Order: sequence, then C-alpha cells, then structure tokens
Amino acid sequence: MSKLADWEVRSENPCQTRALGRLLGEAAEPGLVVLLAGELGTGKTCFAQGVAAGLGVAADSPVTSPSYTLLNVHYGRFPLYHFDLYRLARVDDLADLGYDEIAEGDGLTLVEWADRMSTLPDASLSVVLERVSEEVRRLVFVAQDERGRMLLHKISTGMSSS
Repeated sequence: MSKLADWEVRSENPCQTRALGRLLGEAAEPGLVVLLAGELGTGKTCFAQGVAAGLGVAADSPVTSPSYTLLNVHYGRFPLYHFDLYRLARVDDLADLGYDEIAEGDGLTLVEWADRMSTLPDASLSVVLERVSEEVRRLVFVAQDERGRMLLHKISTGMSSS
C-alpha cells in the first residue's frame, strides 16, 4: 500500500507525546486502525494513553502496555482495542485474538509493535516513534488511505494551533 501523506513532529517530553495521542483520539472515528512502531521505551504506550484520553476513556481505566495480555479494551466515546504484539510468537496469534473481527469495527484499533508482523495489517495510519535523546522523541505519521490522510490533517492542524 502506498502512502498518501506523512508528517513528522518532535515531542520534547512525555506530556507532548500524550498530547499528540489525545489529538488523534479526539479526531478518530470508529473503524480506524492505527499501527505503532518503535523501539522499547520510545513512548508507544504514552501515545496510547493520549489516544485513550482523547476518546474519553475514564482516568480510572489506566492504559498500560498490554504486553502480558496482548489485548486490552477501554471504553470511551467508542471502544479502544489496544493490542501489543511484543510477545507474539506466530503471526497466526493475532487472528487467534479475534483481530479480524475487531479491526475496522465499532472502535479504534491501536496496535503496538506492529513492525513485528511479517505482513502489516491494513491500517489508515501508522506512527513510528524514535528516541532522539532521553526525553525527546521524533514521531513520523504516515497516512495509508484517505481516512488516514484526513485524520493526519486534523492532527497536524490541531498541533499547530495549540
């Protein structure tokens, strides 16, 4: 799948990374699939926490890395299906979790460690997080379809106006 648009932004601290995720969550619509990639400690879960906040997930439903459960579901305006592929041994494991029934359904599907898949699932947006320094991260957003392009426009416009 060829990319339609991309946007790169620097986050100076975890609060800014969460704010970027929040913008995505606020602009998201049901059926969206977002893939997150990046080394350990680059802020994928921090970004996911922002997405959850933007969806209105209650603060008493903490968003943590689901590395041991592979999938956590959080409820806000609509469900957030938070997958973490860090521990997947086989590509089939994703199907075993019901991914095909969840993706592009009634919620937002967020997949951490998507780069571990041999074949990436269809998605509207991918986000790669890279460590620049101890606190600073570079986030590269890539729209994979028209929905992703529109969402990316909303996020980048929201970031420049804040």
